[in-house]
Amino acid sequence: MDWKDMLSHLRDELPQAEESAEETADEIRAEKQGLKKETIRIVVEKKGRKGKTATIAEGFTCDDDELGEVASKAKRHLGVGGSARGGEILMQGECRDRLAAFLRTLGYAVK
Repeated sequence: MDWKDMLSHLRDELPQAEESAEETADEIRAEKQGLKKETIRIVVEKKGRKGKTATIAEGFTCDDDELGEVASKAKRHLGVGGSARGGEILMQGECRDRLAAFLRTLGYAVK
C-alpha cells in the first residue's frame, strides 16, 4: 500500500469522527442551557453602604458552593471585589452591564 492509498483510507474515516464531535458539542450546549434556566436580576444599590455603590445579582437557585465558583469567576473576569451568599452575588462598584454580559456567557438569563 503506497502513501496515496493510506491517505485516502484516512480521509474516508475522518468525516465520521467530525460528525460525532459536532454531535457531542451540541449535546453539551443543550445540557448547559437546560441546567441554567433561572432568570437573574441585577440591581445597583447605595443604601446602607456609606455612599459606596454595589452591584447585586439575585435569583440564583444553585447551592452555595456552585454560587461561590460563579462569583469567583465573575470577580476575576471583572477585576472587582465581592462576595456570594444566600443566592446573591455582591460586586463592589457599578458593573451592571459587564456582569450581565459575563453571566450571559455562562448561560444565565439576565434582566
